[in-house]
Amino acid sequence: MLQIRRALLSVSDKEGLLEFAAGLHALGVELISTGGTHALLASNDIPVKQVSEITGFPEILDGRVKTLHPLVHGGLLAVRDNPLHRKQLDELAIVPFDMVVVNLYPFEATIAKPNVSLEQAIENIDIGGPAMLRSAAKNYRFTAAVTSQSQYNALLAELHERNGALSEETSYRLARKVFVHTSQYDAAIADYLSLQQDDGNDGQMTDVLRFSLRKEMDLRYGENPHQRAALYGNFLQHCKPLHGKELSYNNILDTDAAVRLVSEFDTPAVVIVKHMNPCGVGTGATLLEAYQKALATDRQSAFGGIVACNRPLDTATAKTMNEIFSEVIVAPEFPSEVLQLMTVKKDRRLLQHTPAAAPAFELRSVTGGVLAQTVDAVRENEMAGMFVVTQRQPTDTEKRALMFAWKVAKHVKSNAIVYAAEDRTLGIGAGQMSRVDSARVAVAKAAEAGLSLKECAVASDAFFPFADGLLAAASAGATAVIQPGGSKRDEEVIAAANQHNLAMIFTGVRHFRH
Repeated sequence: MLQIRRALLSVSDKEGLLEFAAGLHALGVELISTGGTHALLASNDIPVKQVSEITGFPEILDGRVKTLHPLVHGGLLAVRDNPLHRKQLDELAIVPFDMVVVNLYPFEATIAKPNVSLEQAIENIDIGGPAMLRSAAKNYRFTAAVTSQSQYNALLAELHERNGALSEETSYRLARKVFVHTSQYDAAIADYLSLQQDDGNDGQMTDVLRFSLRKEMDLRYGENPHQRAALYGNFLQHCKPLHGKELSYNNILDTDAAVRLVSEFDTPAVVIVKHMNPCGVGTGATLLEAYQKALATDRQSAFGGIVACNRPLDTATAKTMNEIFSEVIVAPEFPSEVLQLMTVKKDRRLLQHTPAAAPAFELRSVTGGVLAQTVDAVRENEMAGMFVVTQRQPTDTEKRALMFAWKVAKHVKSNAIVYAAEDRTLGIGAGQMSRVDSARVAVAKAAEAGLSLKECAVASDAFFPFADGLLAAASAGATAVIQPGGSKRDEEVIAAANQHNLAMIFTGVRHFRH
């Protein structure tokens, strides 16, 4: 049994702290604290001493050094049934701590913010906190280490039940959580710093890939009902559920695909995704106009799809969306009147999206390992780096349509062919083994939707290996083409484009998406 008589509290996240500290005080526990934690407790009339009163040394360097002191760590690490340790404690007037309550600076939350600077990230690297937690966890038989407000209520209940003591089993369990917690914290710091600059590896990937993610939620099953699954990381912080059934594994994949694509656009935009492929994308002066254009591309596939908006959802658009079933609707904001309207359908999921920093890597498991790559984050907002290879230059309208199609193609599974106007998709061919087949699928989809491809633009995620794919696009009505180039038969393809008076741009960038 570990009798709790003296506790050191130093927390960044102060949720639930007042109630926990008051509970400890009521049990007769002496409280010692630091900086902002001390100020909060003292201002709420909870008796507490400053760490500096114990150490005789002030906090220095803007609080960077406050608990790194022998009188603190000696009190955390002393093995009290060791006679030598007891003798040294007495000689040095070190009073042991029975409990340390620490949660760490919010490093992961800080680096998840858009445009965070290296300096901001570094200031959120906790030094004293992990040191105290690890000291207490190593000495778990004599010092309990508390890392989260989620532990407070259960610990107070046990302390009341055991007359101010904790079982060794509880203290061991707390210690185990410390090392999981601090290892994840250190891994996040190491990964972040590794990505900040070239360490002389000639552009090679890092030699060691570390990632440690907390489970955010268990999922009912994976892609299929016989597969177990869970969500790790902080996806739900950036796609916050507001209403509807629990998200499924496939919902999360599709939602992520939709959000990534809709985030490419600066003007009001709507993306509809099915099975991780966009089946319609539209932009407009209003969100309603954008949604109507996106839906018109492929109404059949849109049924049961995921809809993502890059503007707050307004009433007019919400009413129109209610006319067709969607699994998930994602928007930056759902005003109260819109939320009331959209929650009529009980099963449909509504998610509020807030921007997040792009992930450092995309990961895929393979037999015996993991594939990692940097994110395909190229933004084709400008024509810089692209060049026209045909005799005819694209018109301004064609340029806008080409850029629209190229943005969408980046998010379509290979082989990808996208027919588009300057503000909407007209036909999308995805995931075919042959590029010509993808072109045919896109044409068939446009015909099925009653959309004309006359004088539209077409984008291909990779080069046309033969002229046949280009000729299929021309015969469908396309007058402008955008593709990476780089085929051995580029000259043949360019000649075919010139023969059919097509304007064609080479980007020099490929957008395969397997």
